[in-house]
Parts: sequence; C-alpha cells; structure tokens
Amino acid sequence: MNSLRKASKTYLTIGSLIFGMIFGAGNLVFPVHLGQLAGHNWLPAAIGFIVSGVFLPLFALLAISITRSRGLFELALPVGPWFALIFLVLVHATIGPLCATPRSATVPYAIGVAPYLSAAMQPWGLAIYTGLFFLLVYFFATREGKVTEIIGKVLNPIFLVMLFVIFFMAFIKPMGSLHTPKPTSKYLQHAFSSGFLQGYNTMDALAMLIFGVTIIAAVQQMGFKRGHQTSLATVKGGMIGIAGVGVMYLGLIYLGTTSRNYFAVAANGGTTLNQVAHYYMGNFGNALLLTLATITCMTTAMGLVIAFSQDFHDRFPKISYKAFLRLNCLISFVIANLGLDKIVTWSTPVLMLLYPLAIVLILLGMFSPLFDNAAIVYRWGLLFTFVPAVLDMVNAFPPVLRNLSGSQALIRIASHIPLYWLGLEWLLFALIGVAGGLLAWRLCTSHG
Repeated sequence: MNSLRKASKTYLTIGSLIFGMIFGAGNLVFPVHLGQLAGHNWLPAAIGFIVSGVFLPLFALLAISITRSRGLFELALPVGPWFALIFLVLVHATIGPLCATPRSATVPYAIGVAPYLSAAMQPWGLAIYTGLFFLLVYFFATREGKVTEIIGKVLNPIFLVMLFVIFFMAFIKPMGSLHTPKPTSKYLQHAFSSGFLQGYNTMDALAMLIFGVTIIAAVQQMGFKRGHQTSLATVKGGMIGIAGVGVMYLGLIYLGTTSRNYFAVAANGGTTLNQVAHYYMGNFGNALLLTLATITCMTTAMGLVIAFSQDFHDRFPKISYKAFLRLNCLISFVIANLGLDKIVTWSTPVLMLLYPLAIVLILLGMFSPLFDNAAIVYRWGLLFTFVPAVLDMVNAFPPVLRNLSGSQALIRIASHIPLYWLGLEWLLFALIGVAGGLLAWRLCTSHG
C-alpha cells in the first residue's frame, strides 16, 4: 500500500510539472475564443483543440524520451545539422520574443485593462503596462530567490482556484444553453479541423520540444533511470497533467460558448474572459482576474526569456546571458505594443509553417525504434511536409501579404490539393514522404 501511495504521489508530481509547463498565457484566451466561434459545435471543436493543444505536447515529450535526445536540436539532427539549427532558431524565436513572450504581456492587458480605456488611450495604456511588465520580468529573471517560487507555487494555484470558482458559478447559474449559439462560418462544417488548427496558437507542442528535456531530466531524478521506465513514467504522469489541462480547456470553452447568449463574438478571448468575470463577480472579479492573470502570465514570460537566453548563450557563449535577456525583453516589449490581435494575426502564418514540420518530427521520433532512427525516413518525411506547409503559411498570411499577386497564384495552385482549405493537406504529403522514406530505408538495409 505504501509503495502504491508513493508511486501515485510521484506520478502526480510529474503530472503537476507537465501541467505547469503546458498551461500559460495563450491557454487562457484561445479556448474561450474557440467556444465563442464554435457555438453549438463546441464539442468536435474542443476535441480538435485538445488533440493539438494537449496530446501533441505529450507526444513531444515521448519523442524526446524515446530518442534520448537532449532537446529539439538532437531530435531534428537526423534531418541534418543545418535543418536542426534553423528549426531550433525558428522555434525559439516563435515561442520567444517574436510571438509567445510578448503575448504573455498582452493577454492580461486585454483581459483587465483594455476594456476600460478609450481608443485614444489604448497605445499609451499598452506601452505603460507592457513596459512595467517586462521590467519586472527582467528584474526577477536576473535574481535568484524566493520570489519566483512564491509566484509559481502560491499565486498561480490561487489563480486556478479563481477560475474554478467561475466555472462552478457558470455551472450552477449558466449564461444560457450550449445549444443556442450559432457557429461562425469556419466552425459550421469543419469544427474539428478548425479546433485542431486553433490549438496551434497555444504553441505548446513547440514549447515542449524546448522544455521537454527538462521534464525528462526531472523524471529521471525521481529514480526512473532506464529508457522504457522514463517513457512509461512520463506517460502515466502526462495523463494526469493532460486530464488537468483538458478540464481547464473544457471549462474555458464552456464559458466562451455560453457567453454568446449575452455577448457578441469578441476580437479575442481576453475580452470575453473579462466580460464573464464581470458577469459573475462584478468589478471585484475584473480586478482579481487582472491581478492574477498578470502574475501567471509573468511566470510564463520569465520561463520563456530564461530558456531562450540560456539556450542562445550556450550556442553563442561570447554573448552574455544577461545581454540575451535584455535583448529578449526589449524585442518582446516592442512586439507586445502591436497588441494581442496583431500578434495573433502575424504569428498564425508562422505556426502554419512550423506546426506540420513539428508534428511529423514528433511522430517520427516516437516511432523511431521501428526504423532504427534512420535519417532517410526523417528527410523524406520532412521534405514532403515542407512544401504544403509553405502553402498553408501563404494562405494564412494577413491580407496585406495574401492579396499580393504571387500569393494569390500559389493559393490558386494549392486550392486543387485535397484538404487544402482545411489547412491539413500536409497530412497526405507527409504520409507519402514517410512511406517513400521507409521504402528507401528498406531497400538500403536489404542491399546492405
């Protein structure tokens, strides 16, 4: 009984660690917005969102564990050193100063500040808020002490408790039926695929490729030394973490869907979350939500800037850790002042390019023992995935780029590819590429 209790506690610890790594700034606003967009088609949309936003990060962990990689660079190394380095830089830039880190500042601003400022005051309010936000991020990131521990272990749980209070109030006093709101056009016929693509915005699969090695090391320190033991413990703990994140997502999607009975579709989930908090808890709810959202998003930002600065300092040791930290915070501040909506708009094309490549890389890593981690399988699979991923990126361009003659020509050509308008035609290409790689590997081994 004691050994069972000890094992359960260990898996719960792993699950809590994975939950903490997955649940960040984007995880608050995108599920709420999904609920608003999907309307009464919320369930298939939610399943698609959970597949890409929850299961893919777990698969990324497994891929790193199974291949015994020390991070994304080594996982991608079979494709070639040049690809591994470029992909590492692109992923770091995306989950770092160009997208995810500035978004961590704009999310709490959109939730608790923007609704109370006039249009004329928005640029000033955003600049002041994000400036203070990144000054504090830099301050805490350069100092070791109890501050980050208190934020992570005390204030973040308080934030989650507050969300559960809102979930409970929404359950006993719902804003309306889940079946009443009409889906928007994208979610009318293709709710699952639209939800799957919305899950890209969490960036969690990309983040786990960077942070996964830290989690694997933590699992090994708990006594799981052998490869299969580490993978099994990661799966068991991961399922606990997944359950927690899945519950949070379903609750947030529920809030977004039922909010449509009172509120119109907002530009982003932050606005909706503010409206819901005010509906159930008044001005006190808005103030508390802003405070706690700022804190939890700040911990996310600290983790991102520290990981980015440490990784790049290791790769380019002539530049100091603090120099990378200052550069990261400065770029993040500049990008954050574009606003949440523009950050999402401009990051979507990048994610449409990177995510298919990351998914194929993750799945090949998971099943690599079946083909001896052969480089030729990786190369064929990634090469065939790259072409449609570029087309998806072009189709997701903001209008200023999408309406260019070159972009329109590519879109017309690509429109004849099956699943293109769902943003999933890369699946067919990836399967062909992997099949070709496996055939080439078989032929090489049989003649070897």
